[in-house]
Amino acid sequence: QVQLVESGGGLVQAGGSLRLSCAASGSIVSIKDMGWYRQAPGKQRELVAAITSGGTTNYADSVKGRFTISRDNAKNTVYLQMTSLKPEDTAVYYCNANLQARGYYYGDSYWGQGTQVTVSS
Repeated sequence: QVQLVESGGGLVQAGGSLRLSCAASGSIVSIKDMGWYRQAPGKQRELVAAITSGGTTNYADSVKGRFTISRDNAKNTVYLQMTSLKPEDTAVYYCNANLQARGYYYGDSYWGQGTQVTVSS
């Protein structure tokens, strides 16, 4: 019924930029929080950035000042603009959305399949 599809990952040099997109599709009634997580080899998945339906954002300390999260509610899409990328940003980035799907009484958390971001030295 609902799926999240990420795009925009790739391989870049340190100091470069990437813009990730995540589009939610399907029978969606409403979307509350949306966010980006990442998981590097040998590490746990961590929250990178999140944005509420009202536009309130929060970021991991490691990306503050470099990454910007935004959303387009009309398109059910969340973006992550990444600048000044560092090798330690290398990870699989996952999109997450807390949303209510049509036909369900309660909201739930949905995940994308992930997109690889690799930053070379």
